[in-house]
Amino acid sequence: MSGQGGEGQRLFVGGAWTEPEGGHYEVTDPATEETVGRAPEASREQALAACAAAREAFGPWSRTAPEERAAVLGRAADIIRSRLEPYASLARAETGATTGTARGMQVGVGAARFRRYARVEPAEWAIPPQINEAGPMGKAGVMGALAVRQPVGVVACITSYNNPWANPAGKIAPALAMGNTVVVKPAPQDPLSVYRMAEALEEAGAPPGVVNVVCGQAVAVGETVVGSPDVDMVSFTGSTAVGQRIAEVCGRAMKRQLMELGGKGAAVVFDDADLASAVAGIGTTFSFYSGQICTAPTRVLAQRRVYDRLVGELAGYAGRLKVGDPRERDTVVGPVISAAHRDRVESYIELGRKEGAVVLAPEERRLPERGFYVGPTVLADCTNDMRVAREEIFGPVVVVIPFDEEDEGVALANDSDYGLIDYVWSGDVARAFRVARRLRAGGVGINTVGRNMEAPFGGFKKSGVGRDVGSYALHAYSEVQAIVWPG
Repeated sequence: MSGQGGEGQRLFVGGAWTEPEGGHYEVTDPATEETVGRAPEASREQALAACAAAREAFGPWSRTAPEERAAVLGRAADIIRSRLEPYASLARAETGATTGTARGMQVGVGAARFRRYARVEPAEWAIPPQINEAGPMGKAGVMGALAVRQPVGVVACITSYNNPWANPAGKIAPALAMGNTVVVKPAPQDPLSVYRMAEALEEAGAPPGVVNVVCGQAVAVGETVVGSPDVDMVSFTGSTAVGQRIAEVCGRAMKRQLMELGGKGAAVVFDDADLASAVAGIGTTFSFYSGQICTAPTRVLAQRRVYDRLVGELAGYAGRLKVGDPRERDTVVGPVISAAHRDRVESYIELGRKEGAVVLAPEERRLPERGFYVGPTVLADCTNDMRVAREEIFGPVVVVIPFDEEDEGVALANDSDYGLIDYVWSGDVARAFRVARRLRAGGVGINTVGRNMEAPFGGFKKSGVGRDVGSYALHAYSEVQAIVWPG
């Protein structure tokens, strides 16, 4: 049975493509405001059924040889790769991402993440023997021990709207590799791509119930999945506010959790930095998902000697970027996800003006009449106590704050509720590494916004709980069991 019904997309529950009991709703292309497709609205009962199906499938899947699980993920990667063009077209239409981003950073990274976990890694390791003296517990002897990674169970994967391929794949692939089963609840704005992922996994041989996908505009769908007694772990990417509510539910039931939440990445630019490199890196806030990404260097801390020059170059860089139809080859900045989010981002720009920031955006820039566009904007002469400097805007907006000495720059960077990824630009490598170690963030980029995709990813403070990516994701989606025996 195909995932596409006559009226729209079906849910994927227990290996069956199921008509949604809540009907369908329209998914809107943020670039054109046209309808991309019709997404299913799951009922509470269907959400619970998906969790029950995952629970039933867990036992057999967890006992399946790791090589067989890896083979399913490898075949899924090949299927996704073979359908790059149609999948990327859908992702572009759902999210407003540019064609290059949809192909490379969405579908391409999604396929790469399935391929990454299509290899078997050791799930157990020896612990050095321990010599015990005679005592109340028995005779003297040598105790051997083994640490074994075991699957957690049923994992609820609740994903963000900014990347409907890389984000779900980064949860689903390592969870399945470890022997867990999953219930995926994609963001309501762009869930259709996640159903294509489910089709690829079904075709690749994932048994019924191992992967389930339910979605809906109603908050109750996600709440039902998180609260289901069949769910052992919740992996969530999204806002800190929603993450806190999920964590409360998980805490009451002692469910494991992995949280990748908001960010307000500080980019500390010293006066000996390569400013061209810094501007290009900071400029990804404008171009990469139109700033809808938690890792963006949105809070620029510029040493005073280069402050004016950096502000000018950032404003010039923003002014040269083409904003428009993401299907056009030379477009760099597409729309944000919805009209409501466009209004939110614009309200922050106006708030910055009221707080005393200097708003630098091309006055002559004409945005498309249709679509949810926000022009790249620099807010200069900010202070770290302004709301625009403290709150996550999640759009193509950069705030710039001056500082004098190294200690002040570090203090300003750390004066934030968030701590996901910060950045340091300096020509003095020793200083850059020294400063990086002082920053309270889960990751630090030195003279780059690039990522090492085997490095642990996650945040300090309100930016999240836990680490994933690479082998760290296999740890995240597993429990460690100790087995002890007399030597």
